[in-house]
Parts: sequence; C-alpha cells; structure tokens
Amino acid sequence: MTGRAASGELTRRQLGRAGLALGGALTLAPLPAGPAEAAPATVAHHPTLRHGSAARAGLLPSHLRHLVTDAEAFLGPSPEHPWYAGAVLLAGRGGTVALHRPIGMAVRYRAYDEKTDTGIEFPAGEQIPMAEDTVFDLASVSKLFTSILAVQQMERGALELEAKVASYLPDFARAGKQDITIRQLLTHTSGFRAWIPLYSAPAYEEKLQLIWNEAPVSPPGTAYLYSDLNLISLQLVLERITGRSLDVLLRDEITAPLGLRRTRYNPPASWRPKIAATEDARPPWSGLDRGLVWGEVHDENAFSLGGVAGHAGVFSDAWDLAVLGRTLLNGGVYGRARIMEPESVELMFTDFNTAFPGDEHGLGFELYQHWYMGAMATPRSAGHTGFTGTSLVLDPTTDSFLVVLGNSVHPVRSWRSGSAPRVAAANNLARAVPVRPVRGRRAWFSGMEVSATATLTLPALDTSSGRTRLRCALWWDTEPGADVLVLEATADGGTAWQPVPFTTSRRGEDPRQHPSGSVTGWSGRVWHRLIADLPAARRLVLRWRYATDRRYVGRGAYVDGLRVDAADGVLFDEARPADAARVEAVGWTPSAD
Repeated sequence: MTGRAASGELTRRQLGRAGLALGGALTLAPLPAGPAEAAPATVAHHPTLRHGSAARAGLLPSHLRHLVTDAEAFLGPSPEHPWYAGAVLLAGRGGTVALHRPIGMAVRYRAYDEKTDTGIEFPAGEQIPMAEDTVFDLASVSKLFTSILAVQQMERGALELEAKVASYLPDFARAGKQDITIRQLLTHTSGFRAWIPLYSAPAYEEKLQLIWNEAPVSPPGTAYLYSDLNLISLQLVLERITGRSLDVLLRDEITAPLGLRRTRYNPPASWRPKIAATEDARPPWSGLDRGLVWGEVHDENAFSLGGVAGHAGVFSDAWDLAVLGRTLLNGGVYGRARIMEPESVELMFTDFNTAFPGDEHGLGFELYQHWYMGAMATPRSAGHTGFTGTSLVLDPTTDSFLVVLGNSVHPVRSWRSGSAPRVAAANNLARAVPVRPVRGRRAWFSGMEVSATATLTLPALDTSSGRTRLRCALWWDTEPGADVLVLEATADGGTAWQPVPFTTSRRGEDPRQHPSGSVTGWSGRVWHRLIADLPAARRLVLRWRYATDRRYVGRGAYVDGLRVDAADGVLFDEARPADAARVEAVGWTPSAD
C-alpha cells in the first residue's frame, strides 16, 4: 500500500503543483496530451457538435464503416444469443459527429421463456426499430451525472473532497463507516460491497437504515471495490447540502444549461414509444417481478427509490450523451453554457487509484480500461458503462468520443456477457484516428489483431566492423504488460534470437533506456526516435516482433525510417527502394494512416 492510500493524503501526481484546497477550491496543473495526430484546431474554440463527414472530423471513413459492420454482427448469435436487440452508435472527433447510426430493434420481445431460453417476440407490426434519437436507460452511466453534480458543489465550496461523509450525514458513521470520505465514494475505495437489496425494504426510511447499518468489507482506502452504494450515498449527501432532490439537481445544473432535452429521470409515458425496452424482469434473475420493463428504470434499487438514484435511473439518447462528452472535452463548457471549470474536469480525469493498478479511477470516471475502451484506452481516456448495455468513452489525447447504447438485457440479462461490442467499436474508432508517417507516405504498422504475432525482419547485414547502429522512428500503444513489442537479433540464421537494448527519445523529454529491448503500454501516441547499438556479426538479422494476447489490444505499433549505419557507410536504408523491397513483413503492413 502506498503512503497515500494509508494516510488519505493526495499525491503530487494527482493534484499537480497547486494541490486541492479542502474548502472546495480546485486547482490542477494541466495534464499533457499526446495526440496520435494533432487534434482538430477547433478544440481551442470549445466546439459544439454537428454532423459531418469523417474527413471533416479527421477520421478515416473505412474504419467507421467497419465500426458499423462489426456492431451489426452482434445482432446475431454472440456466440449463442444476440448481444443486444439493437443499438445506437455515435462516434466523432472535435466538433464533428462523423457517425450516428441506429441498428436493430428498440423493442422486439414481449417476454422471455426460461424453459426454452428463447425470446417471445411482439408481432412484427408492434416491434419498434432503433432510431437516432431512441432513449435508453443508461444504468450505471448515471453515476457520471451524480459525480459531475458533486464536483460542481466542490467548486462552490459546499462539498469537500477529503471530508468525511458522516460530517454531512451523521447516521452514515454507523458500523465502522465514520472515516469514509467523499473521495472514496467517488473512486470506489470506501470498502462498501458491490450492492445490497434496498428494494427488500418497503419504506424509504428503512432503505436508509440498511445503508446506515451496512459495514465496510474492507477498511476505507485499502482496496478498490466497485459499489452502487457509493453513489447512492453521494446522492444523499448532495440532497442534504443543496436541499434539492437529485432529479432537480440534474435538471438545474446539467440538462437545462446544456440543452439536453432527452435526458432525465423518470421519463413521461409519452416518451415510451421512443424508449428502448429492457428486460422481462422476474425472479430468479431479477429481484422484482415486473414483467417487461419499458420506459421505467431497470435497476431494482433505483426503481424502489422512485426511479431517482445516484447510481442508476438516468434516461438519455446518444446525441445528449455526446454533448455531455463534448462539454467535458471542452473543459466544462458547451456553447454559451459552462457547467464546470477546466480544473474540475482535469480532476475528474485524474487517477486517484494509483495504489490499485488496473483500477484507475478519477472522480466518478473510470480511466484506462481496455475491457470496454479497447484501443481507445489511454491513461487519459475516461468513461463508464451501464448494465443495460450502455457506454461512453472520451479520449482527450485525440479529442475523440464514442457512445454505444445497446439494449443488451432485452429480453433477459443472461443472453449477453462481456463487452465485445464496446471493444470492437472502440478499436475501430481508435483505428480511424490517423497516425501520419514520419517521412514519406507509408510506415510499417503491426495491426491490431488479438492472439497474434507480427514480425518485421531486415535482411542479413554484416556488422562485424563494429560501431553499427540502428536508427528509426517508433510509435507504440499496447495493452500494458500483455502485449509487447521487441527488437531482437540473430546471428545463427534464426536458431536463437536475442533482445537488442535500445534508447528512445521525444522532444521535451529525457531519453529512455530499454535494456530489455522491448516496449509495452502507453507512449503518448507520438513518434519516438530510436537508437540501438548492434552486436558484431557476419550475418546479423534484425527484426521487430509484436505479440498480443487473446483478450484486448491497444492501437498497435508503427516503425518508420529504418536505417543501419556502420563506421564505413550505410548498411541499410528503408528510403532506398532496393532495401525496402528486402524487408520481410509477416503481419505488418505498409500503412499510410
């Protein structure tokens, strides 16, 4: 455990030079962005959204087309049942929404037959196809709205990040919760278990008693455990300090200023034909016997709380979610409306869970999660998923945003598993962001396949004179630890390969040594200059080897400008057509993007 986790203090990395005043004044040193390609110039002008072409967004259209076709594949067996009955896909960059596509059905099944594990469909004339403006139950994506409301109150000095929750809610101190802080609620490090059946208590006061009497399963600050109880507790704090209910806060502080007309708790009955249906909710898979849930919140606890809850209950459509994402990428402003200060957005996108690698978390936002962000995942990428099949991913490094809204519990939650459609969509959007070669029109690209090994091999070179050096440009972004790019050499025709240590450097930073001859993880999505001293041999063969595991991938690796110099001249130069023709690429392709 780090000192921060043990003491509750905030680290320099998390809060920058200025730190955070507990009275609510938020000040952060700006976090550097490392774009794959310079983000569109409109970023500095706080763009508002409009539909436009992929080219206008600075995206490659072929990969947006793949995003749609890949998403459509999950309307079929995935692997046994459809992952969702339908979805709305929205992707863009800067101020341009380059993709906004509905697929499948918003309402297809009237019930689920557990005996045959089949969905009972509505008659064809009563089924409703997805539309661009179909409204979805966002499920846990609702937590982002609650988190934004909390940070707004911090800006105003009404809420303190490091304050004890019990200082606002005295009854919360029961059962060993007296030391839990607001920050721990927002980062899921409070010690709460994942959930409790609040719906089992008939009256509101009895539900509160269940929360007051709930004991942490681990000491606060010592472990990461995602829990709905964190955001429900935060809801109670917000309602106490503002004197307003959470749905009123949402309307007053977020949806009205931003003009989000399709975002609210408890949508009216008139919205029902435009809402995606969710589950045929009955025991034993559901805690409540409700039949087809359509137009009401799916989550049982949120339903029992009257549809208004800190962890679930918000309904919205893809465009409104994109506006929210654009607002955050703009630093808290959209058009003439500012709902947060830029420093507050930085705070929400800052990792507070450095003590728990793999569970990176800002205030409310999850960070760097390949399991649903796919190749969009970077240390700066922020987002959230919802149990009903929803997700939002924001990548500040490329100024891109992705909304995937699916009704994946329609007709029943057991039909889907994992986040394969989210990952596929994110991979395609990440691939759509160009990586420009350092020189010329093409660079070598490793691809983004899972369970794959790609090699890029130079012809045999005589390095026996010594003082031989490889130079090239290198770009990499891989799933940390799991996917590795290695520079290696053989002097015996390939019987034994040995790693070749190298040094990388980029403008404004000190050179980095790579004694293992390999790189993995995040490199800033910018080109690095590479230098490697090569061993002496009569026939030395160099190759790049990129290996991925079977689960997730990053954006991949690029190599450009390969050149080998010796004391007596140039041994290899990719810029010479004859030399380039001798490169053996297995799994690597010359890429102009």
